[in-house]
Amino acid sequence: MGPVSLLEEVVLDLERHSAQEGWDAAPRLYALVRSTELRQAEPELADQLGLDPGADTLAALEQPALPERDAVEDSLAAIAWPDTVEGCALVMERVVLPPEAEDDIPDDDAEAAAFAASHPGREDVRMIVGVLRDGARHSALRLRRHDNDDEVLTGPDLVPALAEALAATFDPDEPGGPAAG
Repeated sequence: MGPVSLLEEVVLDLERHSAQEGWDAAPRLYALVRSTELRQAEPELADQLGLDPGADTLAALEQPALPERDAVEDSLAAIAWPDTVEGCALVMERVVLPPEAEDDIPDDDAEAAAFAASHPGREDVRMIVGVLRDGARHSALRLRRHDNDDEVLTGPDLVPALAEALAATFDPDEPGGPAAG
């Protein structure tokens, strides 16, 4: 295995941090900023975070909570990052059902949630997905029933739709489109 990239390192750090906090957490969004830039712009914050002055890493800065009433994907669609943000990462949990259960899922959102929560084949999954402005991606997945550090799945394409939604937060607004707000 080759050297670990800065993105892989920050995704794995967020995964370990989330594992220590336990399950059933709300989604958390992080801005990824180069530690050298953060140290220059906000030296006190860099000290609080314990960033090594001699190292160039990615610092994960937790953002305000995502609105609970909106789907995470809808909330991401309204985000635009300043140029100083090199990437972003999202930590979220989802219930995954086996493919054979798809036809039985009710159309009503509340009924679908209750169906998923009580389904015997359900699997709780924590996903950590990080993307950089340059297109790099990395993900980590932990299953609740395999809640061991040595059973965390990692790779660039584990949650492609979520990675795409995060990457879109770095796309400039379409010319003539409505202003974000």
